[in-house]
Amino acid sequence: MARLESLIGLVNRIQRACTVLGDHGGEGLSLWEALPTVAVVGGQSSGKSSVLESVVGRDFLPRGSGIVTRRPLVLQLHQTDEGRAEYGEFLHAPKKKFTDFASVRKEIQDETDRITGKTKHISNIPIHLSIYSPNVVNLTLVDLPGLTKVAVEGQPDTIVEDIENMVRSYVEKPNCIILAISPANQDIATSDAIKLAKEVDPTGERTFGVLTKLDLMDKGTNALDVIEGRSYRLQHPWVGIVNRSQADINKNVDMIAARRKEKEYFETSPEYGHLAHKMGSEYLAKLLSKHLEIVIRQRIPSIIALINKTIDELNAELDRIGRPIGVDSGAQLYTILELCRAFDRVFKEHLDGGRPGGDRIYKVFDHQLPAALKKLPFDRHLSLKNVQKVVTEADGYQPHLIAPEQGYRRLIDGSIVYFKGPAEASVDAVHFVLKELVRKSIAETEELKRFPTLQSDIAAASTEALERFRDESRKTVTRLVEMESSYLTVEFFRKLNLESDQGPNQTGPNADKNSKEPVQNMDRFGDNYLRRIASNVNSYINMVCETLRNSIPKAVVHCQVREAKRSLLNLFYTQIGRQEKERLGAMLDEDPALMEKRTNIAKRLELYKSARDEIDSVAWK
Repeated sequence: MARLESLIGLVNRIQRACTVLGDHGGEGLSLWEALPTVAVVGGQSSGKSSVLESVVGRDFLPRGSGIVTRRPLVLQLHQTDEGRAEYGEFLHAPKKKFTDFASVRKEIQDETDRITGKTKHISNIPIHLSIYSPNVVNLTLVDLPGLTKVAVEGQPDTIVEDIENMVRSYVEKPNCIILAISPANQDIATSDAIKLAKEVDPTGERTFGVLTKLDLMDKGTNALDVIEGRSYRLQHPWVGIVNRSQADINKNVDMIAARRKEKEYFETSPEYGHLAHKMGSEYLAKLLSKHLEIVIRQRIPSIIALINKTIDELNAELDRIGRPIGVDSGAQLYTILELCRAFDRVFKEHLDGGRPGGDRIYKVFDHQLPAALKKLPFDRHLSLKNVQKVVTEADGYQPHLIAPEQGYRRLIDGSIVYFKGPAEASVDAVHFVLKELVRKSIAETEELKRFPTLQSDIAAASTEALERFRDESRKTVTRLVEMESSYLTVEFFRKLNLESDQGPNQTGPNADKNSKEPVQNMDRFGDNYLRRIASNVNSYINMVCETLRNSIPKAVVHCQVREAKRSLLNLFYTQIGRQEKERLGAMLDEDPALMEKRTNIAKRLELYKSARDEIDSVAWK
């Protein structure tokens, strides 16, 4: 079985760690809520401060009118060997030992003012005070602001509600032990502490009732009905306390002497003498300490389960948002390259069909390019009027004898030029799709989300590379179009001539069925003659169109899509290999909000691991 101080000391250490992390109990992390605590609750002037000082055996709490306790005070008591010096130690000043308890009082006041200012406002951020003394038992208490019904001058209008909400946030937790302080010289039915305890703990299983000021009751009256549980029954026994009188406080009567005086009062009291062994501040401290030990031992299995579950969740969250990056340049360069490869994998998945988007490139070739080719103005270019104009101009001063070869060439060149528009439009359309896939790939690469600067650098490098690929693709498709003008397919026209030589009974696909004589004998200005030239050129252009419809996609894929898959970031890799450490670090400059989130998760993870180690070090079973 664990020693008492081991279990309570265990909770003390975990509570301190929670506070350092920002766990303020009522609205903090779940670990604090899982830890058993004793919350001291009472109305103003209920004797709450006197009870705490009696338990400690020292006069150390600020006093005055109105709201004195304006921040929760987590009071951790550590019993030391007899003869050892007493001292206090604050969590916010861990290296300083306060041996003068008047200075402890001042430090509590100063630390309160540090958060709330000189106003009468309250704050839920706790003050942690540890007191080491042979005159205390191992115990942790949370002193909360006194419940009040009316705001006084200098207090906000919401002070009554604010204090109740703060106190309630502590006592409503199932692991909170409520120490409800009520003055015996007032009707228990009007006790603020009991009223609140009854709301949050209707069965009274978590509530310890304390009656103060028993010596101030009217003569002939006593509090036996309350103390013996007849007026208001709790699962735990009521404890009566006799506080120091105001005269004793003014005279700075020693608290140990006050304890002796309290003990003597109960032993000699005709009303309470039979209960003397269960009355007084010393008994209350031992009762709470023993009960706290029992509750801690009962709660430890569920605390361990909570800790292990939370550690797993925090580790998973860190894996999701990414672990911290090494500070040396080698580790940074490796991280950058790995992130680039992760982006590159996502980008290739889009192109290859593993993710949506790559199919849009196919649609450019299957729909957009053919539609653009169909809209080319060949009908206007090969109209009879324009054919006559081009052929006549090509003949110059001497008309052609057999076939208008120069006219044919000019008509074909003029037609082929139109193909440059759809060819370049296909290049630009694919370029737009690739740029959009880069943007989507960056957004979908989970590992990159924490590094906005690197995202921008990859986007810029990818855009630059895609622009190079686009320029090369434009040159290539333009060459394809120009090649069609540079060298005409002679066999096509030889076949046409052969079919023309067959005369009026020709059966070729371009035969003029209305003609009564061979083409070469037609009037070179006649409509049939011009129509025949236009038909021949149109047939040739259709052949070129079919060729380009197949070769343009091949050129675009070769110059843009294939290169994007193979070498999108090659130049970027070369550049980052030459970067200095500072520049690499700048590229891995994370989103500040994400950095803060990781830091907070890491702190929580350290807290929970430390708590688990603390529990493992104590033989609590």
